[in-house]
Amino acid sequence: MSFVERLPAPSKLGLVAALGSGALLGGAYYFQYVVGLAPCTMCYWQRWPHMVAIVAGLCALLAYARPRLALVLLLVAISALIATALIGVYHVGVEYRWWAGPQTCSGNIPVGLSAEQLKRYLFGARMVRCDETAWSMWGISMAGWNAICSGGLALILSSSIASWIKGRP
Repeated sequence: MSFVERLPAPSKLGLVAALGSGALLGGAYYFQYVVGLAPCTMCYWQRWPHMVAIVAGLCALLAYARPRLALVLLLVAISALIATALIGVYHVGVEYRWWAGPQTCSGNIPVGLSAEQLKRYLFGARMVRCDETAWSMWGISMAGWNAICSGGLALILSSSIASWIKGRP
């Protein structure tokens, strides 16, 4: 029996969370550094929870001798996956103009600015817009894929850990 097979479920699932978030974050870095797509502000927002999920998942793996601690760390990883999925949904809504995005990256100029304030705003504005889709596959943007994959992974992990908890004496 291998080491991984002997691990308690929270530690195994922590590894899955870390690998899943690592793959999604790695994909984002691939598109940024290899393909050359500059991320917008909201893209960065989606990355932070993945980093939390990776760290929490790896800590759950390392806490194999303490399954309750591993469970808590796994729940942190699942929460981070849900957070990045929700940010992804918000970002998709901004891309499709279902709602307004943050002023810093949506390209909306605030009203009522003086000429000097407008000049400062325009010169300080970032060039990468959150309301423009930089890449899509099958009509789904990167933010949409992040929401789907992260939400799906959170659902699978939640279901798996619920089954483990139910089956315990």
